[in-house]
Amino acid sequence: MRTVYPAAVLACLALSGCANLRDPDVKLPTVYEAPQPGGLSVLALDRWWTNFEDPQLTGLIEQALSASPDALAAAARLKEARALAGSAMTRFLPQGDLAGSTRETHTDQLSGAVVNIPGFSNSGTSNSAAVNFNVSWELDLFGRIFAVGRAARGDKAAARFAYEGARASLAANVADAYFQARGLAIQLEDARETVRIQSGLQEIAAKKISRGLAAASDGDRVAADLAQARSQATSLEAELQAARRVLLVLIGRGAQPIESLPIVAAVGAAPAVPTTVPSDLLARRPDVREAQARVASAAGRSDLAMLAFFPTFTLLPGRGWSRSEQPNFGSTSQNWSIGVSGTQPILSIPRLLMDLKAQGARAEQAVIAYEKSVQTAFGEAENALLRLDSDRRRTDLLLEGESRGRRAFDAARRRYAMGLDDLQSTLLAEQAWRATRTQLTSEQVQTLRRAVQAYKALGGGWPAQTVSDRPRPG
Repeated sequence: MRTVYPAAVLACLALSGCANLRDPDVKLPTVYEAPQPGGLSVLALDRWWTNFEDPQLTGLIEQALSASPDALAAAARLKEARALAGSAMTRFLPQGDLAGSTRETHTDQLSGAVVNIPGFSNSGTSNSAAVNFNVSWELDLFGRIFAVGRAARGDKAAARFAYEGARASLAANVADAYFQARGLAIQLEDARETVRIQSGLQEIAAKKISRGLAAASDGDRVAADLAQARSQATSLEAELQAARRVLLVLIGRGAQPIESLPIVAAVGAAPAVPTTVPSDLLARRPDVREAQARVASAAGRSDLAMLAFFPTFTLLPGRGWSRSEQPNFGSTSQNWSIGVSGTQPILSIPRLLMDLKAQGARAEQAVIAYEKSVQTAFGEAENALLRLDSDRRRTDLLLEGESRGRRAFDAARRRYAMGLDDLQSTLLAEQAWRATRTQLTSEQVQTLRRAVQAYKALGGGWPAQTVSDRPRPG
């Protein structure tokens, strides 16, 4: 036995390299290899939705963060993780439960000799009671508590960042759905305006036809376009209703009527998005910080798997009391004990080796996941900023094009009303203007949605130290 124990310890030390984690190899996109100009505005990112200067949007997001089922579920998961982390550390505290029992036995001798010697009677009532308090306390001589603590802290931090990420995603989803709904409201208003314009053209065509100034086919053409415009308006009404219901569900008011959520048919300009540098991005992105915390947790579990090869010693104190009452006799006793038990893995070493290798593989996966999260974060941030800049420039171009298209259509309609132009030219001018108008609305909404994506990609949300168990009140 004396030769086996040192051999097991040496084998454990020789294999400890299995639990070592390699340093993360994070290669950044070229744009991030040099420091970027400007700094990250923490205040602008903490509550990024206020930068849109839209009171309704701010109210909807705050309602979602306080009452949405998604936010409440994320808070419950965080509570669970914190409780589990605390429970993991209790294994190194003294363990033991107070146990007590009592029993009453009635005996009636039905045959045989009756013994009446005191203390040895065969008949009568016997009572017994006992109380025991046996304790076990693992003596941590090799630092297992530090490995468990490291893993528990990593799990708790990962849960906290997952909670923060869930809230950030919820805020982004609400903003995205809100801007989509406003875009639909604009399209519906445009469709109704098209119905009004087509109705006016129909009246003009009818007058010209009645005076013999236009062919009857002009009336049919306008009537067909009017029917199409009315069909489009009906479809957009349904889409807007569905979008409002989606928003109500997101903010935790899914059972309320749609009329309780008015949507204005207008969009504003996207706010400026702060520039960032790699250190700021790594410090704020919840998914990056969660992945980093999981690396720390995996490292703690790797250390614990390595320490499983070492012996375990347990202190076993105990105290007891008992009382026994027989017919014509009774006794009371008490006791205390102290002992130590120890276990040294021998035949279980092959299993422990496999466990150590498996944990080393899980730790390696955590490192790779961290590397991927960092690269994904930089890729998403770069792409979001590039696309947002493109959307801004496209919006400026379409604004000018829509203005000119509207002027061209107004002029064509006046010429048609005065008989200076035919219906075909008027309709072509209207179609050109409407196409540009539709593109402009779509691009304006897309720019706002892209700004939301950029804020999220840059780590918009809350600093880690402000995260609590419950969502903030709305």
